[in-house]
Amino acid sequence: MKTVFKNIFTGLMLAGTFVMVNGQFLAASDTSEASVRKYNNIINGNKEIVEFIEHSLVEKGVPKHLRNLALIESNFNRNITSGAGAVGMWQFMTAHANQYGLTEQERTDVYKSTKTAAISLANLYKKYGDWITVVAAYNCGEGNIAKAMQAAGSTQYHVFSQYLPGETINHVKKYLNACYATGELESVLNNYNSSRLNKVFFTEDGGNRNSEAPLQETEINAGFSLDVIARELNVQLNEILAWNPGIVEELQKKGESPLYLPTDLMPDFLLKKNKILFRSIKEGGKVQQ
Repeated sequence: MKTVFKNIFTGLMLAGTFVMVNGQFLAASDTSEASVRKYNNIINGNKEIVEFIEHSLVEKGVPKHLRNLALIESNFNRNITSGAGAVGMWQFMTAHANQYGLTEQERTDVYKSTKTAAISLANLYKKYGDWITVVAAYNCGEGNIAKAMQAAGSTQYHVFSQYLPGETINHVKKYLNACYATGELESVLNNYNSSRLNKVFFTEDGGNRNSEAPLQETEINAGFSLDVIARELNVQLNEILAWNPGIVEELQKKGESPLYLPTDLMPDFLLKKNKILFRSIKEGGKVQQ
């Protein structure tokens, strides 16, 4: 099982046991026959669960290869508990589970935990736009991803990964190993490749952002002032409104709304979110002046 891909835009190359992007070390893959056989034996031994997982993922627009996340998290064992307190087949921490309305006890429920994982993964993809970053975020949390992106000045995994915990880097490598074993690694890397090209072609130089730039999503409530958000991110209010048509009405009617920002601005917003909320409340919580 040896495959070589080349792309003149990204310098992406997989050659047997390693993956390089623009000369950066992305993943060390165990492509031995023993490793491939081990992963496939686990999948074949859990066919009913795997079929249910794949069906649930596809329902939410998540590709089937994300079944490999449950494979590396737990070997599809719903009764497993990690040393850090993550529970179940999808290894949900309590806070992550509660975020999606999953109780502590339901973390071991194959049906409910899988449905929750599918929603969580779909939401992460809306935010990051590539599955490698999604796997990293699932492991270490969105806050750590935001800090790493900010430190690296980049939203590309092969650049900001040096600022992630070693456990997360190894987790991504393990995921790519599993995808190699299931014959899906090329699909994962093509997705990453496409995501990088989108960021290159749809983001202009010199600080002028294309209105079609890829956007990431987070949530805000009516306590946030759009004026303060714009000021803290050093953009114009009309840019915020252009990226978020109808947000003023949404905040006024429902008290909360998704907030869409370009990929290069989202890490800065997440790092400053508490500060922005504090200043918004201090200034009266106005969503628009």
